Amino acid sequence: MPLRPDEIRKWSPEKRKEELKKLRMMLMGLLARKSRGALKETAKIKQTKKDIARILTIMRELGEV
Repeated sequence: MPLRPDEIRKWSPEKRKEELKKLRMMLMGLLARKSRGALKETAKIKQTKKDIARILTIMRELGEV
């Protein structure tokens, strides 16, 4: 399920950074699995990228980046 912007804004700056790090690690794992041909749900890559972009956008709006 995609992250909602209003939900992300409620998080503390530390939680946003933690989630961003977790999503980036997840994306790396998904891309590695895709390159090996082991990933069946390739839509997860697109969704993870969008979630990362949402968090970064809100962090920029709030001046955290």
